[in-house]
Amino acid sequence: MRLSDFPQPMARAMRIAALALPLILAACSSTPLAPIGSERAAPARAVKKAAPGANGAPLLPPAGSGRGGYYLDDGPGDVIPPNLNDIPDAEPRIEPYIKGPNRPYSVFGKTYQPLTDSTTPFKQRGVGSWYGKKFHGQKTASGELYDMFKMTAAHPTLPLPSYARVTNLKNGAQVIVRINDRGPFHSDRIIDLSYTAALKLGYIGSGSSELEVERLLPDEITRMAAARQAGQSAGPAAIAAGPAAPAAQPEGSVLPASSQTSLPPLAANVVPAAPAAQDAALPGAYYLQFGAYSQERNAQIARTNLLASLSGMVTSMQALPVNGLYRLYAGPYASRTAAQDAAQLIRERSSEKPFVVAK
Repeated sequence: MRLSDFPQPMARAMRIAALALPLILAACSSTPLAPIGSERAAPARAVKKAAPGANGAPLLPPAGSGRGGYYLDDGPGDVIPPNLNDIPDAEPRIEPYIKGPNRPYSVFGKTYQPLTDSTTPFKQRGVGSWYGKKFHGQKTASGELYDMFKMTAAHPTLPLPSYARVTNLKNGAQVIVRINDRGPFHSDRIIDLSYTAALKLGYIGSGSSELEVERLLPDEITRMAAARQAGQSAGPAAIAAGPAAPAAQPEGSVLPASSQTSLPPLAANVVPAAPAAQDAALPGAYYLQFGAYSQERNAQIARTNLLASLSGMVTSMQALPVNGLYRLYAGPYASRTAAQDAAQLIRERSSEKPFVVAK
């Protein structure tokens, strides 16, 4: 919720109270109690999958109709630019943190302690939503103007600015976003993505989805920059996932994370949650990863489709459980160069964007 959503007398009283709270003023931007990216109620009902429009974006119910998976008069906007799915992910850079928005602050009676160091791993699972036209062009908590068509996000505690890899656990889609705003301040949501980021993750029509958010630390950002300079793809996840996190975790909880570049041992035929699972390492050194899926059945369907569509370019692909997801690996390849060449060929001849991982 924002102050603009309250009756005027209550809103005036809240503004006066906010003046006595410097922590809130430091943590928020243009509106003391509600930084950009704040409360939006969960969708009241399921939204049917929308057909794509002429610009490739889904045709959604208009703002204010009460039929969309978004908050009150927020929504997709009246004019949607074309080719939003082709917008590149945010390019991670090592940036200095902004002092004010990274101080402790309180919203709706809850105090938040933002991360202020550059070494603490952070991985979180829970429901993520998106915010659009209602906040488009307004100041974010970092002082930047919110652009719903860029690859950005609001998070309660990740540093401003910082970068995160976000995975849609329902379909395996991944993006990298720049965290430049605070919110959402709702117990059942962990992050608010921009319209374009949510579009690329495939949940614009529903308004929310089960997501995994992983902070990108400076050492990984440095490796990704080196990979770009070397001509290697730096797509949604240019570096392999780290050691597996504990299998059974409550939704929305913070999990230990790692930015190691090596591929962890993989269980060949068991669900990762099984305590007696025996790990079996993939043979060979280098692989191409194509996607990650929360359900094994979906991963196997995707594997079958990919092997058919990439015939002549990929001959072997496995769906293996890693870090709670079923990930698709093609290979092995004898060297990193061979894997990079195969990835480049696939990107040139198809819409797939695999990236190289090392065992």
